[in-house]
Amino acid sequence: MLGHVFEYFLGQFALAEGQKGGQFYTPRSVVELLVEMLEPHKGRVFDPCCGSGGMFVQSEKFVEEHQGRIDDISIYGQESNQTTWRLAKMNLAIRGIDSTGVKWNSEGSFLNDAHKDLKADYIIANPPFNVSDWSGDLLRNDARWQFGTPPVGNANFGWLQHFIHHLAPTGQAGVVLAKGALTSKTSGEGEIRKNLIEEGLIDCIVNLPAKLFLNTQIPAALWFMRRKKVPNPKFRNTENEILFIDARNLGHLINRRNRELSKEDIDLIASTYHNWRNVDGQYEDVAGFCASVPISKVAELDYVLTPGRYVGLPDEEDDFNFVERFMSLKTTLEEQLAKEAELNTIIAENLSKIELPKE
Repeated sequence: MLGHVFEYFLGQFALAEGQKGGQFYTPRSVVELLVEMLEPHKGRVFDPCCGSGGMFVQSEKFVEEHQGRIDDISIYGQESNQTTWRLAKMNLAIRGIDSTGVKWNSEGSFLNDAHKDLKADYIIANPPFNVSDWSGDLLRNDARWQFGTPPVGNANFGWLQHFIHHLAPTGQAGVVLAKGALTSKTSGEGEIRKNLIEEGLIDCIVNLPAKLFLNTQIPAALWFMRRKKVPNPKFRNTENEILFIDARNLGHLINRRNRELSKEDIDLIASTYHNWRNVDGQYEDVAGFCASVPISKVAELDYVLTPGRYVGLPDEEDDFNFVERFMSLKTTLEEQLAKEAELNTIIAENLSKIELPKE
């Protein structure tokens, strides 16, 4: 009960803080979607930019709701803001969750990785978008950059490679990233994205609705990654495919500035992913919403990962009477033509009344 109260007030406080609230709080519906898609039943859960610990709390809830054992998962995290780290420790302590693995240092995950040797079964994270002051100039030769050196001016592809570095051989990652990372080609980002795709690491991309986040109006997407070249008996072989889901039209406004996903929205997106990924799943493309696309086609489109490029437009339902619709349009057109003739007559009459000056 106390945990629910704390979570509620944390969310309300974040809403009241607006942009500052986004620095420590990921909206609950986004966290629920990430957790429902990844299904962290058992293993090590890692968030190297953990904020107030919402990803961990939701992972524990997932295990409880599915009659699992909470002791079957262990959590690891890191946070560079000490006040936010204290919020996370409190959030976990109230629920009796062991927070020994949640570390703080002011340097952050890039400069001072608190879990250098960790290989996680699940990585769930919402790193800050488009960070320019991430000390990239000091890390040009870092071993984590297996797929290309991230630009000094943007940490997005640094975060992606940091997550991949910490994935176990059968690990999975679900992360939030600014939508620009789906298409950016500046400073080598396009080449890094190409390498990630060709390596078969990108599993699924979900285009999110606008106004979900408190601290930014920048459009965002979810990236799901796993090492598909290491077989997992639960999943079918999707090494040469990527699932695209366009969820921009889902969600509802909770106030003038903020939107959230409903339980039905979350279930729809998660079940689409599970049906595509799982061995016993029943998946079909849905025009305008989801498409399973071979990597060869992604390569033809220059390795752009925007879901709208692949899912197409929704099928229109022919739920109207053609004859009735045709007659209505015909009548409207005849009325407009008659009005046009009337206006042309008036214009001609007025023009004839104009006396031009004699030369």
